[in-house]
Amino acid sequence: MKVLRRLLKFASPYWKKYLLSFGLVFGISALNLLQPMVIKWVIDDILESKDYTLLLYGALAILGVAAVKGILQFFQRFSMSYAGQEVVFDIRNTLYRHLQQLSFSFYDQAQTGQIMSRVTSDVETAQRFLSNGLVQMVSMAVTFAATFTLMISQHSKLTFMALIPVPLLVWRVQVYSTQVRPMFWDIQQQLAVLTARLQENITGQRVVKAFARKDYELEKFETDNMALLARNVRAERLSAVNWALMRLFTEVSLAIILWYGGWQVMSGNLTYGTLIAFNMLLGQLIGPIRRLGFWVSMAQRTIASGERIFEILDTRADVEDKPGAKPVPPIEGRVTLEDVGFAYEAGQMVVDSINLDVKPGQTIAVLGGTGSGKSTLINLIPRFYDVSKGRVLVDGIDVRDVTIESLRRQIGIVTQETFLFSASLRDNIAYGKPEATEQEIIEAAQAAHIDEFISNLPEGYDSVIGERGVGLSGGQKQRVAIARALLMDARILLLDESTSSVDVETEMRIQEAFSRLLEDRTSFVIAQRLSTVRNADWIIVLDKGTIAEQGTHEVLLKKGGIYTSIYNLQFRPQEVQLGDPEQAALEDTASQGGGN
Repeated sequence: MKVLRRLLKFASPYWKKYLLSFGLVFGISALNLLQPMVIKWVIDDILESKDYTLLLYGALAILGVAAVKGILQFFQRFSMSYAGQEVVFDIRNTLYRHLQQLSFSFYDQAQTGQIMSRVTSDVETAQRFLSNGLVQMVSMAVTFAATFTLMISQHSKLTFMALIPVPLLVWRVQVYSTQVRPMFWDIQQQLAVLTARLQENITGQRVVKAFARKDYELEKFETDNMALLARNVRAERLSAVNWALMRLFTEVSLAIILWYGGWQVMSGNLTYGTLIAFNMLLGQLIGPIRRLGFWVSMAQRTIASGERIFEILDTRADVEDKPGAKPVPPIEGRVTLEDVGFAYEAGQMVVDSINLDVKPGQTIAVLGGTGSGKSTLINLIPRFYDVSKGRVLVDGIDVRDVTIESLRRQIGIVTQETFLFSASLRDNIAYGKPEATEQEIIEAAQAAHIDEFISNLPEGYDSVIGERGVGLSGGQKQRVAIARALLMDARILLLDESTSSVDVETEMRIQEAFSRLLEDRTSFVIAQRLSTVRNADWIIVLDKGTIAEQGTHEVLLKKGGIYTSIYNLQFRPQEVQLGDPEQAALEDTASQGGGN
């Protein structure tokens, strides 16, 4: 009930539509009771007295009741469905808004298919209950109470005789609801697993085909699909058993009415019309109880789905605006890290004891082996994660004291995994600055050396790229991402291996653009290219999450430490490839001297 109450809170803004629908339920229930009484009147008064002139009025009365009931049912169903759709609209928006606010740590662990299943399948289940199930349950309660009252007024003894099987019906509903709820939870969970499998397979189709693993993926999908089938069959088997038992108990009531009511008719204590009306009223009395199993089933599905929905809504973001946080003023670009440490899991520091003071306009190259904490370190500056200890300051202000949105709007970012939306190239470049003019977009593209490619496309900047940038090469996608970051004209730039997917010639052209555009901007660059390192004002080398070495290219090369090893392994071949043998020989001497 706690879950249902939380779902119903979403319905409170639309209480007028729900109130109208519930009001119409009373009118429909009254007409349902009127119909058997009209038939009783026709049988007992018209046919018994053989006053055939009134027979036409009796038939017209039945048609009139049916017509009015049909009109009321139309407005009742429409108003209820309309309200239910509005409620689900709000639930989806709330879910999506909350997902946008959740931190990176949530998405590090959550499966995309699981999230999609909750926003689609689970919300649809809630919609069916809020649009139809809720009013039907109210309708059943009203119908049962009204029918019971009318039957008592007609023949109390026959009424209580007919209700003998009702305790069995109620017992069966209770047993069914207890057994079916965990089943529906398992079904929704397995459906999410299947959705996750499907999403992962579609996204990774190129890998599947490249390694000829179609049969393997089919087998995995079939296994998950079979598990979902087994859960559904189990639930349907229980539902079928429950329906059969409910039907049996209902027929017992009918048998009692025919036996006891027939005896009363033969004894002259009951009219034929009353017996027939009682038979019809019994259907309206037992029907709600019999259908209660179905609506309890729907309610249990809704509870299971609601629990999964609220599991997301109850997840708190690790990174949030603190109370009273104010927008950060236009920044100059000074970045200070004071004894910074961060752990994804308690007690396991990924970066630790980082102290750094970067002046506005400086370019910092960040190097280190895989898992040394390079990406984690620069992710702390825009508060993708909050530090576990220490402070990150921008212009002397702790980043936790300002609003997240105002901070990130002044930081340009090119992530390690380039992500482009299925939209036009213009929209992708202007994503961080949607108000940008055409000229600004073109200038950013020119700076990233992607303008020529875009201009040669049939639709130019209006060309729509495929999902995740399908249709562009790795270097082209990366240059679009660079143009997107440059267009923001941010004072701080974070470039995570931003030129790792381009050839040497293209990278040289991008570096030329960077040398102009990075002036007076604070930049943190995780680079795999020698030119980036050479041009940096300061280099830090991370090892096991701490700064092992720092300094300029020449100074670090002479030390003969980790940086020298990285240079010999990674940068020396680039030196030769760039065609600068004298510089290579000079730095070879420096590295050998440092090593000695």
